[in-house]
Amino acid sequence: MITLTELKYLADAQSSYQILKPWWDVFWYYITLIMLLVAVLAGALQLTQSRVLCCLPCKVEFGNHCAVPWDLLKAGENMSSNSGLLLPPPLRIQNDLHRQQYSYIDAVCYEKQLHWFAKFFPYLVLLHTLIFAACSNFWLHYPSTSSRLEHFVAILHKCFDSPWTTRALSETVAEQSVRPLKRCKPKTLLVNPGGPADNDASKQSSPYPQPGLESPGIESPSSSVLDKKEGEQAKAIFEKVKRFRLHVEQRDIIYRVYLKQIIVKVILFVLIVSYVPYFLSCITLEIDCLIDVQAFTGYKRYQCVYSLAEIFKVLASFYVILVILYGLTSSYSLWWMLRSSLKQYSFEALREKSNYSDIPDVRNDFAFILHLADQYDPLYSKRFSIFLSEVSENKLKQINLNNEWTVEKLKSKLVKNSQDKVELHLFMLSGLPDNVFELTEMEVLSLELIPEVKLPAAVSQLVNLRELHVYHSSLVVDHPALTFLEENLKILRLKFTEMGKIPRWVFHLKNLKELYLSGCVLPEQLSTMQLEGFQDLKNLRTLYLRSSLSRIPQVVTDLLPSLQKLSLDNEGSKLVVLNNLKKMINLKSLELLSCDLERIPHSIFSLNNLQELDLKENNLKTVEEIISFQHLPRLSCLKLWHNNIAYIPAQIGALSNLEQLFLGHNNIESLPLQLFLCTKLHYLDLSYNHLTFIPEEIQYLTNLQSFDVTNNNIEMLPDGLFQCKKLQCLLLGKNSLTELSPLVGELSNLTYLELAGNYLETLPPELEGCQSLKRSCLIVEDSLLNTLPPPVTERLQTCLDKC
Repeated sequence: MITLTELKYLADAQSSYQILKPWWDVFWYYITLIMLLVAVLAGALQLTQSRVLCCLPCKVEFGNHCAVPWDLLKAGENMSSNSGLLLPPPLRIQNDLHRQQYSYIDAVCYEKQLHWFAKFFPYLVLLHTLIFAACSNFWLHYPSTSSRLEHFVAILHKCFDSPWTTRALSETVAEQSVRPLKRCKPKTLLVNPGGPADNDASKQSSPYPQPGLESPGIESPSSSVLDKKEGEQAKAIFEKVKRFRLHVEQRDIIYRVYLKQIIVKVILFVLIVSYVPYFLSCITLEIDCLIDVQAFTGYKRYQCVYSLAEIFKVLASFYVILVILYGLTSSYSLWWMLRSSLKQYSFEALREKSNYSDIPDVRNDFAFILHLADQYDPLYSKRFSIFLSEVSENKLKQINLNNEWTVEKLKSKLVKNSQDKVELHLFMLSGLPDNVFELTEMEVLSLELIPEVKLPAAVSQLVNLRELHVYHSSLVVDHPALTFLEENLKILRLKFTEMGKIPRWVFHLKNLKELYLSGCVLPEQLSTMQLEGFQDLKNLRTLYLRSSLSRIPQVVTDLLPSLQKLSLDNEGSKLVVLNNLKKMINLKSLELLSCDLERIPHSIFSLNNLQELDLKENNLKTVEEIISFQHLPRLSCLKLWHNNIAYIPAQIGALSNLEQLFLGHNNIESLPLQLFLCTKLHYLDLSYNHLTFIPEEIQYLTNLQSFDVTNNNIEMLPDGLFQCKKLQCLLLGKNSLTELSPLVGELSNLTYLELAGNYLETLPPELEGCQSLKRSCLIVEDSLLNTLPPPVTERLQTCLDKC
């Protein structure tokens, strides 16, 4: 049994399809409804009439038909002139048949003598009407079209009811009204670049910065902010429209089915018009019925009257008029489909009038459906087009992003980084929230894995911003924002997912001091414009490049002569050409990391101002060139770690100004005594080598503050080590020590001691003399702490400060 709820659902489904029914389809519906009423009325009259035919017997035949008094009278006048002819006797009409005989005669005459058109006229009208109705709704229920149409109608209703469409169209209307006002009254308009000078009203008028102008007399349509739920619903509609377009735009099934049903209607109209008017004359009131039933009634000719003849003629004539109207409408719809290309739909007019200039033209079934919707109301297509625009989608994403990332939530993400700067790190967002520009205390902005980022003019509100990190993101900078960055940005870090060119806006940062680039192929792929752009970075002091290069880019050595620090991470690729390094005479720090260098490049020894050299993760096996470092009088830090160095040449003693020496992660087995002639050393890293002992001469390193021999094979520590009174950090972990000398207590400045991973059984109680040593900075097995006297243990336990 069908419930009222199911009937309501069917009614709603039919009403929803009205959007896809043009005016002629609605006209067809009403004509079909009237045709159905004609069929029902004719059928009801035929069924309710107890006697459709009324027949009387003919007693006298005259002129091959039944004689009536009028015929006889006329015949008598004609015969009076001819006295030779006998007049027929006058008739005495008597209905002397039985009632059942009349009923029998009526039935036989109805079946044998009544014309089939007059007999089946109601059923023909009903059949034609059902065919017309089926043709009208066939495309809505055809298996290959019904699901698409239902899906489209559902999406269209959501697009029409979405607050986002109303907002987008309102913005267009407002912009059109502002433009004439801008031309007529330019002095009354306020420039709103989104900077610090904006008033509160201008900030609230739009959740995303607009570079246009606003009139104080016109309320911005953006003042109504979408809530989070409405924004998510609009976002879901964008996804549905994309999937629907991808599925429907490639086919023209709906167009072909609709065209075929119209052709069927036109053909049916031609057939009906060709035979119905012709047979209309067959519906007559009087019927001469000649049947051989004389044996039953005594008569063989009967005169019958068809009681429905006149009303059927009227109904048939009216039906023909309806069919003609239906056919003319069908012909018009067929002409409409064939006269122009309905497989293409252009939003050109909307693109010209709105700020959504990226609305694409659609084709095939998608275009045809929109053409049909235009016949109902062009506003539907206009509202639907809002969800085809990427500009519209990006604006919606921005609003959703602003709703999700409030000022309070962004403030909770602010942290102090290792440089003690206030940093905001945004990771894998759909864009940059506008509320970021409210965090005026921010010093570092880090954007990672954000596909499309746009810095608007509002970035000028970040008065403390000095550092920008862009990792695997595409950043677009507006001109007002670029002006602000030119003056304020000092450090820029760019990391690309794929190899590419440096963004052009980078070369406008004239006050930039540090530039970190990862993923750029500079020598081969930089254009002439970018080569010239580097010379504008006159204040650049630090340049970090991470890529796979065969040589140091010429743009670095020729156009950045004032560069003070150059760091090149070649990611394991071999760096061949290094001669052009000689041009960088102002270089103070040089890092050649993972460059597959087998020897120290001689061009380095020409850098007289060099203070720090880092050759980490290369393929150095010998460093015989180390004697040449004496030509670098200012060299104070030498990093040769993470290589394959087997020994240290004795000439290292010539580096009297060396303060930091990194030799960790090599294959060194012994230390030359000349190493301890570098009396200015305060940091010595010999970790992860193959050392078995430390020479007693280490005592000459009186300025040593940090000594690292982690992960070696040292079995005993020399007493001279404990003569380095300035020692603060001592790392002895993962060696073969069996005891720790009591002289360790003489290291009063020791703040960090690592002993884990050795073979110690006890700790000397003289550790009490290390007054600066905290428990958290004593890295040793917990079981060894129990070997210390209780006062020493208590003192260490009460000092839980971190190192």
